[in-house]
Amino acid sequence: MEAHAGKLPGAVQEPETRPDRVRQLQTEVAQLQHALTSHAVIDQAIGVIIAVGRMTPAEAWDVLRETSMCTNIKLRHVADLVVTWGQGGVLAADIRDELSVRLRLNGRMSE
Repeated sequence: MEAHAGKLPGAVQEPETRPDRVRQLQTEVAQLQHALTSHAVIDQAIGVIIAVGRMTPAEAWDVLRETSMCTNIKLRHVADLVVTWGQGGVLAADIRDELSVRLRLNGRMSE
């Protein structure tokens, strides 16, 4: 009966070798760690935009996302730049200009 276990509908197939499974799990853990870090930075950038633009989290997410799309810069990188700026750094001109446009379009930033 055990010889047929792998052929039963819904039966779980064992990975070919343990080292393959270990590599697969290591890759998955690395991907999850990267996603967690990216998510944290994006959340921090949303917080900066909320404070600057006096808007809701949903509006700040839209501003961040649209800034990324309009500048053709990855969202994670835009978020990094916004967080650095929020800590007293300088914001790159293209990001600053687009962010200003987005905040004005939302009626949240005065000239």
